[in-house]
Amino acid sequence: MRLSVVNFFKKSVNGHIFRGKYRLVKRVTPRSAQTLIREYEQTEANMKLLLHPYLTKEQSSGHAKELGKKEQIVAKWREEQLKMKPHVTIAERLAHLQVKNVWD
Repeated sequence: MRLSVVNFFKKSVNGHIFRGKYRLVKRVTPRSAQTLIREYEQTEANMKLLLHPYLTKEQSSGHAKELGKKEQIVAKWREEQLKMKPHVTIAERLAHLQVKNVWD
């Protein structure tokens, strides 16, 4: 009786390895199931915390206004605009080509 040798260098599946008819599917182990349960429990705990926020809507909308964040952003944008070159129109570029008609 001849024993078959296990070939560790198997050819991969056809096409995308995680999609389709011949996809690779990981086996479910007790450890992976426990990890998934732990992650879901953590996500659920986070969602419960987010359900009742620490600040009220009025407090949440007013804190940014009090810190002056919008004014800081606008000031920073204006500084960036000053660093850039000014807009130049075609008429300004070709102004030196305008000639006065002598016969008028």
